[in-house]
This record gives sequence, C-alpha cells and structure tokens, in this order.
Amino acid sequence: MRLAALLLLAAVPIAIHAASPASSDPRLQGAYKFNEGGWTYVHLQGTPEQVGFQHGSLLAREIEDNVNVYKVEMPNTVQRDWSFFRDSAKNVLWPHLDPEYRQELQGIAAGLHAQGSALDLWDIVALNGNLELRGYYLPALNAQHKRPNPPLAVAPGKCSAFIATGSATKDGKIVIAHNNWSSYAEGERWTVVFDIVPASGQHFIMDGLPGVITSQDDFGVNASGLMIAETTLPKAAGFDVNGVAEFDRSRKAMQYATSIDEYAAIMRKGNNGGYANSWLIGDRKTGEIGYLELGLRHTPLTRKKDGYFVSSNFAANPDLVRDDTPGFDPADPEPSMNARHIRAEQFVQEHYGKLDTALAEAYLSDHFDTYEHKTDAGKRSLCGHEDTSPIGEKVWADPPFNPGGAVTGKVMDSEMAAKLSFTGRAGHPCGEDFKVAPFLAVHPEFSWQKSILHDMIAGPWTTFTADERPPAAIAIN
Repeated sequence: MRLAALLLLAAVPIAIHAASPASSDPRLQGAYKFNEGGWTYVHLQGTPEQVGFQHGSLLAREIEDNVNVYKVEMPNTVQRDWSFFRDSAKNVLWPHLDPEYRQELQGIAAGLHAQGSALDLWDIVALNGNLELRGYYLPALNAQHKRPNPPLAVAPGKCSAFIATGSATKDGKIVIAHNNWSSYAEGERWTVVFDIVPASGQHFIMDGLPGVITSQDDFGVNASGLMIAETTLPKAAGFDVNGVAEFDRSRKAMQYATSIDEYAAIMRKGNNGGYANSWLIGDRKTGEIGYLELGLRHTPLTRKKDGYFVSSNFAANPDLVRDDTPGFDPADPEPSMNARHIRAEQFVQEHYGKLDTALAEAYLSDHFDTYEHKTDAGKRSLCGHEDTSPIGEKVWADPPFNPGGAVTGKVMDSEMAAKLSFTGRAGHPCGEDFKVAPFLAVHPEFSWQKSILHDMIAGPWTTFTADERPPAAIAIN
C-alpha cells in the first residue's frame, strides 16, 4: 500500500460525511471518490444521466466553489458578469450540443440539486464553455457590435507539452508530458482525476475541473490506447456561432475515437473555432504520434512513427499563422510561447533517445529562460511562474506579477496507457509552493482575487490508474 493511501485513512470520516447524504440514491451505484496527492479521484459510470448525476452529487461543493471563481474573475477581467455567460451558454452553445452531453450536463445539475445546491443547468453549461465564450465568442461579439474588446478577452494559452516515439524515447514507445497553465485561482482547483466508464464508447481517464465534462486542459488516455494532450494556439481569432462547442467535441473524441484519424475527424466536425489548440495525439497500438493544429480556418495534421513534437502555445503552420492567429509573430524570441518553444526543442534534442517519464517530469519542471539565457522561474520557463515576472506577457495581456503559471504536471508512457494510468503532480511541476498572503502583501493590485485565491501547495508526483480503489476510497453502492 502506498504511503499516500495510508495517510488518507485519517481523512475518511470527513469524506464520508461529505458523501453520505445521497448514498442511498440508486443513481450513485458504483460511483466513488477519494483524495490523494492533492488530487480528487472520481469514478463515474453508467448512462449519460447517471454519469452526470454522480458527478454533480459527489463534487457538489467543489463545483459551487469552482463556479464562484468565474463569477469573481469575469467582471474583473473581461468586463462581463456571470449572467452574460449563462445567457450565451443557453443561446449560443446549448442548441448545438450532442444529445448525450446535454443529458450528462442535465444530470450534473440534478446531482447538484440533490445536494441542495442553487446552481442550475445554465451555470453548468457556462462553466463548461467559459474558455471558448470569453476568449473567442466575446471578442467576435464585441467586434460585430463595434464595441471595444477588453485586453484580457483573448484566446487563452500557457501550457507546455511534448510527445515522442521511436528513436526519440528510451524504449522506442510513446512518452507524453503536459503541464497546465492558468490563473492560480482556476488552476488550484484543476485537480480532479476523472475515471469514467460510459454506457457507450470507451473507458477513459483524464484530469479536469469540477463540473466540466471534458478535461479542458485535455490530458488523458482511452481504452483504445489514444494518449492525448494539447496546448492553446496564441492569439487565435474567429468563432462560428453555428458550430459545436469545443468542450463537446473534445469529450466526444476522448470517449469515442480509436485512432489518430478518428480523433482529428471528431475535432474538425462542427469546429466552432472555440478554444483553438495544437493537439498531441499518440496511438499506443501503433506507436504513431500526431500533431493537429486546430484553428478555425486551417486544421493541418502531421503524423510520424519516429521522432517527436513539442508544443508550447506556438503556432507553426504558415497558413494557420496568417489566417487563424493574426498578430502572432513566431520569430519574436521574447514572448513566453516562443521562448518555451525554443527551450522545448533544446531539451528534447539534448535527451533524444533517452526520453522517459522521469525526463518528462524534468521537462515540465524546467526553469531555463532562453531569452535571458539563464535559469529563471518566470513567464518564459516551461514550468511557468508569472507571479515572479516583472514583465507581463503582452500576447495574453497579462500584467506584471500576474498570479498564474503552471498549475499541474502530467506524464504517461505506452505501458501506463495500456493500464489507463498516468502520473501527475498537483501544483507547480517543479515542486515550489505559491503562498497567497506574502504575495498579496507585495502585490495588492491583485487583492480583488483574495476571496478565490488560495495557497497552491505542490503535491508529490502521484500515479493514478483506472478503477483504482484504495482501501480509503469513499464508495457509494
């Protein structure tokens, strides 16, 4: 038994108290959760309604807390209150969602209601769609109405990743790594491991946010052996109101795709341009890896069975750069995404032929700044620490000392993928902690975040596997 599981025994009474009110509901059959290494592991199974109800019931308090983050952030960042996102979710996203995911979202709302929550369906759809609504739909709407666009209402970014195979890796099989960048207020909550066995489609495991039906930073693996990660395209622009929400397509691809081609096809079909990403896709069965740049107008897919792809919010395809990421200059070495792209290439080349999960963890923890030519945990390091940087990131309009950066790290290889397993660290992948009180004492300009900003304590690298059920797990049968 792992030490973390032993330590969990002390927390069982608290967890049981939180889960017990709905324990007799038959819709919760087989669902459970437990805490380990700073993560909350949640096992869900059944029909879309059942999966949703279990999700809403088991994570009711966490979902309420998560929605509150966006209620606080949105007026201060994009100058729209939560009602705008609720209305947009209802009128723009909902009409185009697959029936299966409508049912699951309705199930989450029903699970919340069963736990006495006042949140409703439109809160949950808005939570799922907030990234594409604030960074893609809102700028397009402001342009349509000739309304000034707030600087922070731009396509998000800020992730670092790689995928490698063949001669690039230690054993010739696939290795994949990803760290999620976000505001610390959001990222400190981006620590759920979802283990889902749907009635249709495939068993899969992914990281994610409470209340969201897809990973949203998009790291996971399914039973067909597809290993998935992505980083966001910089300065992506354009939104098709008649398209299908990205959160719907990415969940569908994780659940149903059995090959790289199928994954790309699902992501392309109904593409609304929202949350435009560079997708890293590995197929454990064949050893092949793919790189899908999913803009609104261009969606090139590159594949190989030997070598690697790195990704750091860097747009590569010339047509995509021109038409889908206007204003992005891939030749400027100063911005975060370009400096990290340079460093990613350096790191992988330096360790070519040796890449494994240990080096993947080192990659995600790296602090070398290629622009300043020194080790510096800041806005340009693969493990991002914007809160230490006196220079804001102009591409994302982030101010100096913005409390954001790398908030989790995840790694996996083909052998782990065969078991539906990955290793993750909650908090900075490098292991450093972020403490709120000393930060706000020096940077009171961010005091508006005080109610939602918590200490972000880095946990240990912890391995999770599908159907994992330590003795301390909270089961509802």
